[in-house]
Amino acid sequence: MIAVVLVRFAYLAVYHAFAALWLLRTTDREKDVEILALRHQLAVLHRQLGDQRPRLRPEDRALFAALLVPLACATLRRLQLLVSPDTVLRWHRDLIKRRHARTSVNRRPGRPRAVASIRRLVLRLATENPSWGYRRIHGELALLGVAIAASTVWEILKTAGIDPAPRRTTVTWADFLRSQAEAILAMDFIETVTLTGQRQYILAAIHHASRRVWILGTTTHLTHAWVTQAIRNLLMDLEDTGHLAQIKFLIRDRDAKYPALIDKILGTAGIATVLTGVRMPRMNSITERWVKTLRTELLDRTLIWNQTHLTHALREYERHYSEHRTHRSLAAAAPMRARPQPLEPAQIERLTVDRQDRLGGVIHEYQHAA
Repeated sequence: MIAVVLVRFAYLAVYHAFAALWLLRTTDREKDVEILALRHQLAVLHRQLGDQRPRLRPEDRALFAALLVPLACATLRRLQLLVSPDTVLRWHRDLIKRRHARTSVNRRPGRPRAVASIRRLVLRLATENPSWGYRRIHGELALLGVAIAASTVWEILKTAGIDPAPRRTTVTWADFLRSQAEAILAMDFIETVTLTGQRQYILAAIHHASRRVWILGTTTHLTHAWVTQAIRNLLMDLEDTGHLAQIKFLIRDRDAKYPALIDKILGTAGIATVLTGVRMPRMNSITERWVKTLRTELLDRTLIWNQTHLTHALREYERHYSEHRTHRSLAAAAPMRARPQPLEPAQIERLTVDRQDRLGGVIHEYQHAA
């Protein structure tokens, strides 16, 4: 729109410039007659328009303002114009204001705006470190060799709507549990019934951070000695896999199936036992969710003949769960397998996938064809 107005204004300016050159050839008498004729035309137009206002384009207003500014106010008031002299002067004032406004925008006072990369770095540091104030962020930037004023860091945070550090240090339960997940192991019993009507007890443990599952065994006669041995076997597996050093807490319910001896055994390994509340399964929600997954994907879809069949099925499912099944909490990776790199478009066009069945087709796994 502005470009169109400028082009039209330039056309009018050139047109009237050539008209001014033509006036240089005319005599004063001819100019006076032309002025009288133009005044009479304006009087006729005023009489026809009445109270209606003429429709002027922006370029017309600009040309009026440019031509009539050199004249004094008294001269303007004697002229018979389509608009009042005050209106012409107001046009000129508005034009000057807009020009000064554009100049002030293009020439901002104070320091230059921080580059986009520095602003992104400041916002990243504030997001990843909620307890850092703007001066702490300024110090970290100085260590990175970024020369920026502390007041500029404060301005970046304020513009982005980030609260001061005291208001950002509030930790939610989800953030707290996520930060402690590496040190938490959870455990629970699962019960199932074979085709012969025999009740089987399954003891399983899961690591909160990696979602790695250990199925410690199955038994038909649950005793304290069996549970104690299963806990000892778990500690040996944790030591072999390198998880024992980082685990500090074990979450379990208050079931009488757990003997008091296991707390001492875990204590010697540096693991403290945390008991859930009475009838509060949500305190062990990750384990409860895994139990539901186990029932949905295996136990409810398989007819278990006996303990040997159950043990075999659980081992196959444990391998599938840890090495192949994806998890949303792990960004679609498996506990013991990293997520592969995305395929290129050319690779997707040639993609061939084979299916591998586990437990007679109860579980399907897919992989690239050899």
